[in-house]
Amino acid sequence: MKSTDALISTIKEAPNDAQIISHQLMIRAGLISRLASGLYSYLPMGLKIVQKVEKIVREEMNKSKALEVLMPIAHPAELWQESKRWEEYGPELLRFKDRHDRDFCFGPTHEEVITDIAKQYLRSYKQLPINFYQIQTKFRDEIRPRFGVMRSREFIMKDAYSFHINEKSLGETYKVMHQTYCNIFDRIGFDYRPVLADSGTIGGDSSHEFHVLADSGEDAICFSDGSDYAANIDRAETLPQETPKSPKENLELVETPGVKTINDVCDLLKIKPVNSIKTLIIEAEDDSLIAIVLRGDHELNEVKASKISGIKKPLRMAEEENVKQQLGCSFGSIGVVNLDIPIIVDYAAASLSDFVCGANINDKHYVGVNWKRDTKKITPRDLRNVIAGDPSPDGKGKLEIKRGIEVGHIFQLGTKYSDSMNANVIGEDGRAVNMNMGCYGIGVTRIVAASIEQNYDDRGIIFPESIAPFQLVIVPINYNKSSRVKALADELYKDCLAQGIDVLLDDRKERPGIMFADSELLGIPHRFVLSDTHADNGKVEYKSRKEAEKVEVDFKLAVNFILDKLE
Repeated sequence: MKSTDALISTIKEAPNDAQIISHQLMIRAGLISRLASGLYSYLPMGLKIVQKVEKIVREEMNKSKALEVLMPIAHPAELWQESKRWEEYGPELLRFKDRHDRDFCFGPTHEEVITDIAKQYLRSYKQLPINFYQIQTKFRDEIRPRFGVMRSREFIMKDAYSFHINEKSLGETYKVMHQTYCNIFDRIGFDYRPVLADSGTIGGDSSHEFHVLADSGEDAICFSDGSDYAANIDRAETLPQETPKSPKENLELVETPGVKTINDVCDLLKIKPVNSIKTLIIEAEDDSLIAIVLRGDHELNEVKASKISGIKKPLRMAEEENVKQQLGCSFGSIGVVNLDIPIIVDYAAASLSDFVCGANINDKHYVGVNWKRDTKKITPRDLRNVIAGDPSPDGKGKLEIKRGIEVGHIFQLGTKYSDSMNANVIGEDGRAVNMNMGCYGIGVTRIVAASIEQNYDDRGIIFPESIAPFQLVIVPINYNKSSRVKALADELYKDCLAQGIDVLLDDRKERPGIMFADSELLGIPHRFVLSDTHADNGKVEYKSRKEAEKVEVDFKLAVNFILDKLE
């Protein structure tokens, strides 16, 4: 393509609301245009990148023998009511009515639709296993869309759904899809990690997320320094610790006027948070109260806590007025001594002795508290977020924590949807069997932003060759003034096209500095420069986007030179 036939709409400054580098650079490079909050148009250069991502995804999915389909974005409410997710999914599900006053939603995901298809067309175990996928637009009504296409309301996703006669077959396809995802992200050129994950609102028992490592990542992911263990922060487990040491201090009630936070209590009593506990009060399913206890320096993992039997779903902290009525004190003074409600204690807190906690009396705390001596029966449990240096759950090494951008997620759903929607086939014994399901998603448009977050410098984007808008840019200086430069540039351009190189010829009437700056901002991996000097010496100047050095190449060898670079 020639630049005069393209839309190159680069700008020098990003809008003020662009907080992360990918959002800033996608706007500056003219890849996207904002329509409304969380809604973006993909301009020609941006769409070209998206299509290259789609091509890689489609090729690897086809290699895995998945079958491509295309399902509607508008879903009738009846399907979602049948799966019981019409209310469960929450406000992210954008609901609307058609002209006949029938309820519909914009699909944020397609488990219901594909299960309905399976009910109609899968009759026998002999048709299984089978895996369907699509590359299609999704809509999730995010409460706070941010970070450009990283967390937008409308986005392109590859979602796949597999059907199986039993769990063993599901596990086999799950392994195939895990490898397929690794193949996709390897081809794109990511530095990524597959990690154990929580299944969330999708459901199911087993899942992995695929995270691109980047400082701007919203998710914390944990790795062992001594094994292959990896998990996101919601799923990473902590291990039971040593039993508490014998008490050395007497229980003592102390005045703590006006002090409510852990840090304030510790400052007043001149202790470290590690020697204190904090007691959180949670609503139970029967509207009673449950105490969750953490060490003072630790944070509650709400995903872990929400899985405790008897706790109200979704997890909700108790109202302060309710706490005052039942426990007789305000937040900030709650503790475990004489606390007459169920007490669930994180492993780390359960190993403490001679610690500090609230006294269940306003403006008072206890010091020298010990579990067996001073409290009722407790239930130890893994409740907190892991921290760097914690032992790896597999017993090998210690955990490190980095930031990651989730670009893929795979689930073993089991029979969650086939049970509720009665999707079955006739098994080998002639009886109806509800099918096991797998679900596999990749954020196609998010991949573009994630790639930028991992590959940029102060001049702009550094796209990997696999998804760059062009593999090569030819910059002819004085193209519109020098007939010699124009002839050489046109010849090189045609030769590159003949070899299948995705090349851009910048034939604009612009200064060289502008053309260089635009190609660097756009992240084009390779650049040839031609001038009258090169016409004299039979050379062409080559520069890689990743390197500062420039190289002179014989003009006649230029095409083979770039082909070697691309290989």
